[in-house]
Amino acid sequence: MPEPEAGPRLFPIPGWMRKHTPVLTRLIEQLAAVRVLDCATRLAAQAFLGGLPALFVIGTIGPDWMQDQLAHSLRAAMGLQDASLDQVLSVYSAKDSTTATTTGAVGIIVTLASATACSRALQRTCERCWHLPKAKAAVAAWRWIAWLTVWLAALLFQGPLQNAFGTGAVTGFAVAVVAGTLLWWWTQHLLLGARIPWLPLLPGAVLAGVGEQLLTVASRVYMPRTLNRSMQEFGGLGSVFVVLSWLITLFVVITLAIAVGYVAAHEPPLSRWLRTPPRPAPTEASEPAAA
Repeated sequence: MPEPEAGPRLFPIPGWMRKHTPVLTRLIEQLAAVRVLDCATRLAAQAFLGGLPALFVIGTIGPDWMQDQLAHSLRAAMGLQDASLDQVLSVYSAKDSTTATTTGAVGIIVTLASATACSRALQRTCERCWHLPKAKAAVAAWRWIAWLTVWLAALLFQGPLQNAFGTGAVTGFAVAVVAGTLLWWWTQHLLLGARIPWLPLLPGAVLAGVGEQLLTVASRVYMPRTLNRSMQEFGGLGSVFVVLSWLITLFVVITLAIAVGYVAAHEPPLSRWLRTPPRPAPTEASEPAAA
């Protein structure tokens, strides 16, 4: 089968730059091949479509402790407060058992269908960053469910994790970075189908864990004021715009981390320490992302 043609470059890289700054050249070519904003926007849309049904499922059939835990986690991770947090908590107002059971059953089906689309999009992003061909659905399907299950559990316990289960914000930051690093390390290995060994995936996981936590800290300052102002001006639609923007920013950070991690893992001396496999043919990176 012929190799796919290389995608268009954002701009030609001059010869002197290739000669004197080879690492920077490879980084620019990597980011152009991955198409960071395209991947991040696709991931944000899928996460948004998969996240809302999950909230309805928790709101209608989840126990009280789970509802309280999710509210705590949203407050800690996204900085939701006041009117914006009240709007999320209003999802948990279903009291009729028949309505809750029906909505819950439909919500579970919709959640699995839409959230596995997020898993598939994230898998393609990882494959693009590591220049691997698309995995067969029959092989990868169970990995989508596994990733979804673990990450919903991780989201549920973000609240206590952010303050290290009551030990303080500084310790919580360090614990959250370690936890995020481990989760993104596992995520790459899982969604890539173990086609890349564990150690070369570590630089991208570390960058993702640190970047995600820095965004969380910034969100506590930026998100409450922005969300409340948007809801006052545009109602519920304003919160949609802000949350989508936050998700795009999050996945820009994650996509950049994995893409830069690939470059770092192939540069000496890290490539020797991590025993990174050789680079594949550069044309493989240009395969269009799956919808």
